[in-house]
Amino acid sequence: MNIAIVGLGLMGGSLALSLRAKDYINKIVGYDHNEEHKKTALELNLVDEIVEFELVKKCDVIFLAIPVNGVIASLEKLTDVSQDVTIIDLGSTKEKIISSVPPIIRKNFVAAHPMTGTENFGPTAAIEGLYEDKVVVLCDLEDSGKHQCETAKKIFTSLNMRKSFMRGAEHDRHAAFISHMPHAISYSIANTVMKQENKRNILALAAGGFRSMSRLAKSSPNMWEDIFRQNKTNLIEAIELFEDELTELKEAILSDEWEKVHQEMKDGNKLHDILD
Repeated sequence: MNIAIVGLGLMGGSLALSLRAKDYINKIVGYDHNEEHKKTALELNLVDEIVEFELVKKCDVIFLAIPVNGVIASLEKLTDVSQDVTIIDLGSTKEKIISSVPPIIRKNFVAAHPMTGTENFGPTAAIEGLYEDKVVVLCDLEDSGKHQCETAKKIFTSLNMRKSFMRGAEHDRHAAFISHMPHAISYSIANTVMKQENKRNILALAAGGFRSMSRLAKSSPNMWEDIFRQNKTNLIEAIELFEDELTELKEAILSDEWEKVHQEMKDGNKLHDILD
């Protein structure tokens, strides 16, 4: 199986590293619009070869590991692929991407979202094993071709990923709460502190709590602007519900209702009864 990876940053680069060890993979080629990313990907041996976009179409499987608006633009350029080609996107939103797939290649297309990543980006952020034991959400598979579904499942199974299946709209609402809203909050926490404290104080006083809460603010603004734009309605709902929770806690603190404050924190503890 020949694999093409469009986008050689954290997700694409890590995918390439993880697939290299698989015996069913013959060759991995890469494409990226960023010339530095191409050069670095070759230096790090992430891919066997850098190719032009037209040659991507000759591969058996094409992964689109690029920002969500780039996925939509790329799909428009892939309308002439063979009916046996499998196109898999790794975007963080699904409904708009799925609705934008040209009908002629809908059977070729598999909508996937691996629930993994770090706050770093670019080819140097690539990590072998990034996908190991993580969840991959596969959306609207009933509209994908049988061969394409089987191919995608084979690849993600070989990466030791746990598969979850849902509709694109359902995925986007869930992702707004567990991924997109936390990123928005992290950016806001970072900006709040930066506007109040000088850099020396931040370095001197920032401990585990602040570092954990602000870690996501290192994430790529280009990528996350696209995600926020495409999932705007769900993201706004999630932010507003968070604001309600924060306001309730704020008012309890203002009113010296310490039992209520304590209960709010105990209720929050319950999340990790599920996650741990």
